[in-house]
Amino acid sequence: QVQLVESGGGLVQAGGSLRLSCAASGRTFSGYAMGWFRQAPGKEREFVAAISRIGSRTSYADSVKGRFTVSRDNAKNTVYLQMNSLKPDDTAVYYCAAVLQILPFSTPRAVSEYDSWGQGTQVTVSS
Repeated sequence: QVQLVESGGGLVQAGGSLRLSCAASGRTFSGYAMGWFRQAPGKEREFVAAISRIGSRTSYADSVKGRFTVSRDNAKNTVYLQMNSLKPDDTAVYYCAAVLQILPFSTPRAVSEYDSWGQGTQVTVSS
C-alpha cells in the first residue's frame, strides 16, 4: 500500500476554483491508478475522477465532467484535482485513493476497487 496526504481544500464562493493535491509515499507511484472521491454529510462516498497509472486515460463522474480535471506528475508522486465553476453541491470531504494496477489504462470508479486512502480534505462552496 501507499501513504496518501491530501491538501488544498478550503472555503470558496460558488463559481470559484480550487486545486487539490495528493502526495504519495513510496517509489512505485507510477504503478498505481489514482482516484478522487467525495463524501458529503449523510451521504455515501462517491466517485469524482480517476487517472490511469501512466496518466494517459481519465474518467469523470457526470456531475463534474467539464468542470474538474484530474492530472498526475509521477516524478513528484502527486495527483491533482483542478476544480472550476464550483457549486454548493460540490461541498464535501474529498479523498484521494490508490490501487496498484497492471493494466496501464485502467481507471477504477468504485470505492471497493481502491485499497489505499488519504485522510481527506474539506471543500466548502458557499452560495
